Amino acid sequence: MYGKLKPILEGELATARENGTYKEERVLESPQGREITVGGKKYLNFCANNYLGLSGTELMEKASEEAVKKWGYGLASVRFICGTQTIHKDLEKAVAELVGTEDAVLYSSCFMANLGLFQTFFGAEDAIISDALNHASIIDAVRLSKAERHVFAHMDMADLEEKLKAARGKRLVVVATDGVFSMDGDIAPLKEICDLADKYGALVMVDDAHATGVMGESGGGTPEYCGVAGRVDFITGTFGKALGGAGGAFTATRKEAAEYLRNRSRTYLFSNSLDTAVTGASLFVIDYLKSHPDYRERLWENTRNFRELMKKEGFKVPDAKHPITPIMLGDEKKAVEMAAALFEEGIYVIGFAYPVVPKGTARIRVQVSAAHTKDDIEKAVAKFAEVGKKFGVV
Repeated sequence: MYGKLKPILEGELATARENGTYKEERVLESPQGREITVGGKKYLNFCANNYLGLSGTELMEKASEEAVKKWGYGLASVRFICGTQTIHKDLEKAVAELVGTEDAVLYSSCFMANLGLFQTFFGAEDAIISDALNHASIIDAVRLSKAERHVFAHMDMADLEEKLKAARGKRLVVVATDGVFSMDGDIAPLKEICDLADKYGALVMVDDAHATGVMGESGGGTPEYCGVAGRVDFITGTFGKALGGAGGAFTATRKEAAEYLRNRSRTYLFSNSLDTAVTGASLFVIDYLKSHPDYRERLWENTRNFRELMKKEGFKVPDAKHPITPIMLGDEKKAVEMAAALFEEGIYVIGFAYPVVPKGTARIRVQVSAAHTKDDIEKAVAKFAEVGKKFGVV
């Protein structure tokens, strides 16, 4: 039977290579960090979600080793059978305190957290209202639920209000949004969203994967940054970005909702417990960052510096505040080819094209880290300018 599938796949892959949407995976020969090795050559890395520069460090290595030494390698079980340890409960408590909720539930990934949330709470009697540019995990989770689905124009509060009006009469209504949108780095207007949700009796869900540990005075994420901590009903996030970079995730919420997830969420009930290395290291880093605000301070200094220098060179850079800094190009093939040219110059960035971003909005997404030095940023900007001139971008 595979004989029927093979030519279809070959044709689709050939088309992707031709139009610039094919995705190559480069193999790293070093730990993750500001500098990485690929093919025996060192590159400055500007494409990881390693916002605080912790991934690949001895700090995280030691924390994970100590956790494994104390708690073992893994639980070989789902949590409600024989797979919950003190360390899991401690991490859930620490997460809830960090993001300002009553409780939290651990998941293997933020994708699984989002799937588990929407499938557990929302059915045919309910409505989900989702931002048009939400992450794929929210989109898929909403599709897999049986709830009525509405999509509002990206961060458009007037359109959101119209969708809230249209959803009147449903048992439950929830507004779902990314806290930070991963392709543009723009930040959801959570104050306005919460105000509208209160007006129409709706719940609010925020996927804060790119903000936990980064946004807000204490790293509590976009709810803290926007001044709505305690008003958001569901916050999903990950330990796989700013908080160490390994993996694992959480849903932070009210006490009763967390209890319900532990009893009904299929992606929680039928998945092994989060491994002890990630659990221990994540618990460590949440506590460590309380006394080391300099990580976030360096991150914001580096982000401002990079954005200002790129604008001076004539690049089109949106005015978002997050370390995600898209360099807008529009042309899909140009985005991929320019990223490849920068790679040849020792700068590791990735060109994003359809279907990862909408057609006509191709870009190179740069992600700044606290680990980058002033020289790193100046070198990256100089290489961007050099390559950009060759491609007629500046």
